[in-house]
Amino acid sequence: MKTILLLRHGKSDWDADFDHDHERPLNKRGRRAAETMGRFLLVSGTLPDRIVTSTAVRARTTLDIVRGAGELEAPVRESRDLYGAGPRDLLREIRAQDDEAEVLLLVGHQPGWGETVSRLIGGGEIRFPTAALARVDVGVHRWRDVGFGQGELIWLVPPKALG
Repeated sequence: MKTILLLRHGKSDWDADFDHDHERPLNKRGRRAAETMGRFLLVSGTLPDRIVTSTAVRARTTLDIVRGAGELEAPVRESRDLYGAGPRDLLREIRAQDDEAEVLLLVGHQPGWGETVSRLIGGGEIRFPTAALARVDVGVHRWRDVGFGQGELIWLVPPKALG
């Protein structure tokens, strides 16, 4: 079985000084939520073997905070392709993973994250708030065999649910 974790970046700071959307930072609430999600990931017992993050500042910062709070040690790869990625882009990224990894964490953006979870589990409309974390299990042994409609949504946790 393979496990896919999808983490949406924390709430961003629209009032900050940035030239391009890619450079938009997190606000204080987004930082707190990322720390909450890192602690949740640690106690969930579902720790990633591999991590791939969008190169956007808000995604990388969210991951940095989650890694610290969750004591994550998995190797991280940054991918510009995750910025603005849709379901097919994410499926391509998932299928390209090394089969030694059992749990993959992807860090990025809406609407791609909600749409991807929906496609992986075979439909439905998924509300995916900022800093939320979803776990989808897929009954395959190789990442290249992951397909839409094969997954089971185990949980989708927004930071608000954790206090």
